[in-house]
Amino acid sequence: MGATYHHDVLIIGSGAAGLTVALNLPETARIAVLSKSSLLSGSTLYAQGGIAAVLHDNDSAKSHIEDTLVAGAGLCHRNAVKFTVENSKPAIDWLLKLGVSFTKLEDESDEYHLTKEGGHSHRRVIHAADATGKAVSTTLNDQVRMRPNIDVFENRVAIDLITHKKLFLPGNRCIGAYVLNRQTSHVELFQARFIVLATGGASKAYLYTSNPDGATGDGIAMAWRSGCRVANMEFNQFHPTCLYHPQAKAYLITEAVRGEGGYLLLPNGKRFMEKFDKRKELAPRDIVARAIDHEMKRLGADHLYLDISHKPAEFVKEHFPTIYEGCLKFGIDITKDPIPIVPAAHYTCGGVVTDLNGASDVNQLYVVGESSFTGLHGANRLASNSLLECLVFASAVAKDIERQFYAIPAPPKAPTWDESLVTDSDEDVVLSHNWDELRRFMWDYVGIVRTTKRLQRAKHRVDLLAQEIKDYYSNYKVTNDLLELRNLVTVSDLIICSALQRRESRGLHFTLDYPEQQKKAKDTVLTPINFSERE
Repeated sequence: MGATYHHDVLIIGSGAAGLTVALNLPETARIAVLSKSSLLSGSTLYAQGGIAAVLHDNDSAKSHIEDTLVAGAGLCHRNAVKFTVENSKPAIDWLLKLGVSFTKLEDESDEYHLTKEGGHSHRRVIHAADATGKAVSTTLNDQVRMRPNIDVFENRVAIDLITHKKLFLPGNRCIGAYVLNRQTSHVELFQARFIVLATGGASKAYLYTSNPDGATGDGIAMAWRSGCRVANMEFNQFHPTCLYHPQAKAYLITEAVRGEGGYLLLPNGKRFMEKFDKRKELAPRDIVARAIDHEMKRLGADHLYLDISHKPAEFVKEHFPTIYEGCLKFGIDITKDPIPIVPAAHYTCGGVVTDLNGASDVNQLYVVGESSFTGLHGANRLASNSLLECLVFASAVAKDIERQFYAIPAPPKAPTWDESLVTDSDEDVVLSHNWDELRRFMWDYVGIVRTTKRLQRAKHRVDLLAQEIKDYYSNYKVTNDLLELRNLVTVSDLIICSALQRRESRGLHFTLDYPEQQKKAKDTVLTPINFSERE
């Protein structure tokens, strides 16, 4: 039997969103932070480009807001965009105060170097060379480790949230979670007065992705099963440029390479983006990804190229040291050679519906970061707004918890996990087969370009998988692979259902059956009571 833990605040997820919540809460609060692997295992670590913020006199909040709205293709919630942008400078100031070492200009002005990425009208992306996520993650990690009121639990995978409704109690409150300890294989009970989901996105639903292995949509699936609405799950951002190499797993080539003058090339060495958008390589990601996908299919090519070799070698090495070293390991010298690239699933723009405080439909349950739907990203996320959203909304979550900290009583006692009726599985091959099947049909049928027939095929297959996984979950002891696959099947179903409802092409959702954009922009909101997946 697993252990039982009691805290004031339970934070599930250890990326920028989760750790920022923890560090902004009062030091009198007892906080538990759960990480699926190590504290530094989330997607934040891999973020290269930077954080968009209004930091220079020649820029303005109005301009940043407008760029975000344009990229979002009419679906951004203006109040969420305004809230995020207006809190961008305080978020960066907080990171600087913690000691994040952002890159400065070479002159003696002591100003920070700002880069420009696709969709931005100004240089406003502050960065730490090309390893911003690493600089932010390690700093937040160090700060969390020093706080005596924060307990870190690594190698923990959340199974499901515990709510009043699941315990047949009156009210609509979340009071904790059942959690698998990956080292002991025991299921532990975590209870708290407030629960925060900061579990990241669901890009591992796709065969090719820039995300680490843990991006399996856990928080979105758990919140859905607990009664939360989700919105705009059809908008999956495919990063246009991931390194194409048989040994290169999830190696992203930052947008900043194009921001600093990189060219996208066909196999014959010719540029092609001018055929698709007047902004060429600096068009928003959805346009660039579709253009690359179109040219690859037209030519029957496995990949295209991104070339920065026309810039001075020292410039390239100084601005992109991580990418330079990373590509060199695969025999590619980016100061001399073009980089073979392919689009890959990168970011989940939809998620669990929250307000501007990060509060969900279930009382005392907050969702922050890529797991959430705040209305910021609309139909397509503007480059480098993701870390900004994590920071701004994590701070808002912490403030809202602090505001009602003493008004929320301790939760009622929940039962411990019962596994008396299940056995160890001797059929793990089923999991690996289903995992592979899911990611392949999601890539083929629910990818960059869609059709109604492809989506219907995907729906049929995901329904069969969901039933298989439900039977498996009911009869065997839980494992990490089973839990992740269960969540991916749930989230994939939400993506497919959302895509079938949107009968237009907008932002990241492009369908050949409805290529035009409707005049009125509407969110796709799914409610659990209408779906059989709710348990």
